[in-house]
Amino acid sequence: MSSNNALESKYGDCPVIQTLEEIGSRWRMTVIHVLREGELRFNELKRATDANSQTLSRVLDDLEENEYVERRVAEGKPVAVYYSLTPKGDELLSAFDEIHEWGEKWISDAN
Repeated sequence: MSSNNALESKYGDCPVIQTLEEIGSRWRMTVIHVLREGELRFNELKRATDANSQTLSRVLDDLEENEYVERRVAEGKPVAVYYSLTPKGDELLSAFDEIHEWGEKWISDAN
C-alpha cells in the first residue's frame, strides 16, 4: 500500500477532511460567506464575489446539490432567481467565524 493510500484509509472518514472536500474550494466558501448577509440574486452574488458567470453558476449548482444553498425563482419580467443559505449552510457560519478569528490571530499579523 502506498503512503498516499495509507493516509486516505486513515483519514478518509474524518469529518474535517470530508467537509473540506465538499466545501473547501475558494469559490464555494466565498459564496457561503457572502450569503450570510441574506438572499441575493445571481448578479448580486457575481458582483460580491468577483466570480465569472460560468464559475458562479457551477459553484451554485454544487452548493445547491449538496444542500448548502437553495434557489428560489420569482415570477415576473424578467424572472428573478434568488439564492440563500439552507439551514445546513447556515450552520457552517459558526465555523467560518472560528476560521475568521484564527486568521486574524495567525495570518493577518504575518502580512
